[in-house]
Amino acid sequence: MIKAFINLFKVKETRNKILFTFFIIALFRIGSFLPVPGVDADVLKAEDSGIFNIFNTFAGGALQQFSIFAMGIMPYITASIVIQLMQMDVIPTLTEWSKQGEVGQKKTQKLTRVLAIVLAFVQSLVMSYGFNNAYSGLIKDTSILGFIAVAIVLTAGTALLLWMGDLVSQYGVGNGVSIIILGGIIARLPEGFIQVYESQIKVAENLTLALLKIAIVLIIVIGIIMSVVYMQEALRKIPIQYSQASAGRKMLGARSTFLPLKINGAGVIPVIFAVAFLQLPQTLTIFWNNETVKKIASYLSFSHWLGMTIYVALIIAFAYFYVMVQVNPEKMADNLKKQGSFIPGIRPGKNTEKYITKVLYRLTFVGSIFLAAIAVLPTIFTAIAKLPTSVQIGGTSLLIVVSVALETVKQLNTQLTERHYSGFMKNRGRRR
Repeated sequence: MIKAFINLFKVKETRNKILFTFFIIALFRIGSFLPVPGVDADVLKAEDSGIFNIFNTFAGGALQQFSIFAMGIMPYITASIVIQLMQMDVIPTLTEWSKQGEVGQKKTQKLTRVLAIVLAFVQSLVMSYGFNNAYSGLIKDTSILGFIAVAIVLTAGTALLLWMGDLVSQYGVGNGVSIIILGGIIARLPEGFIQVYESQIKVAENLTLALLKIAIVLIIVIGIIMSVVYMQEALRKIPIQYSQASAGRKMLGARSTFLPLKINGAGVIPVIFAVAFLQLPQTLTIFWNNETVKKIASYLSFSHWLGMTIYVALIIAFAYFYVMVQVNPEKMADNLKKQGSFIPGIRPGKNTEKYITKVLYRLTFVGSIFLAAIAVLPTIFTAIAKLPTSVQIGGTSLLIVVSVALETVKQLNTQLTERHYSGFMKNRGRRR
């Protein structure tokens, strides 16, 4: 492991990508402490509610500072949900784009970003007005122009984050948007450790019992990390048979390989989508100081059994939705047929599509239950162990961190392999 880490920095190209990624993350963290002009962020310092912690975690602590990055990239996530839903035979144009390959993906990404900016402006305008009502004195200029000015700055912050994410995807390591989320979550870890220390150890009457509780928590965290790694790497290998293969003009005999299908093919996206949806009723309590609204929102919170049930249902539903969008059994079966390959015992075409769909349903059931368990168990454990409310979404945060880290490591390994392979080919050419 250490040798592989050292090798990453020996290759100039890989080293530059890693350093560039760290540079962008550093800029993101600096921006998280730059307050929006005309805002008194001190009124938010003592806020520690569940919904506020969720917003603050995904914004990397920028919300509590009410900085230029306070909106984070949540508008982009919301826009992605809307666009992907519209592609499910709702808007014919978007459905057609989903079938156009790379060209369609570029069009969809551009539309998603435009919608994200529009949503960012609307959400920032509503958020600034609602937060000012909930926390008096937050916005100094309460005129219409004052709120619009704050909304423009927050929207510009979201646009800047998306641009920084694109730079990471192009010149750095990993998916830029995921890296931004990862950087924000990791930045919040020290504060979470401090809260646990102050609430469990500093004021503990029985220090031994408190340390035992912390040790149990650490064991559970390690267990979650190991299970996430296992589930993220687990594959179902479907055998594929090629009727014939060619090498230049020479025809080879039939050969076999396998089609890898991940058990958790949706990754962490369903959890992020579910959190975004479940935030909506909680957000209403900020804007409408009404007892009925607060009561309804309390039923739909993560700590209530009804809200937790809806949260689990949303994760499972989004897992199935996202897997079917990303894998697309119809397209996969069509590609296998065009390549002259087939699944042993299954006829090419429609039968292959049905078989792959059936396998995906079974795999996604296991993967979605796993995602829901990882997301919900920390909330239950927090209530039992009486840990700080910020730990309630620890499972979600841990899931995101581990998933993004695994994907980033895979990309780095791929780049190193390609580098060594190209170097081998160059040396071979020189010897000839």
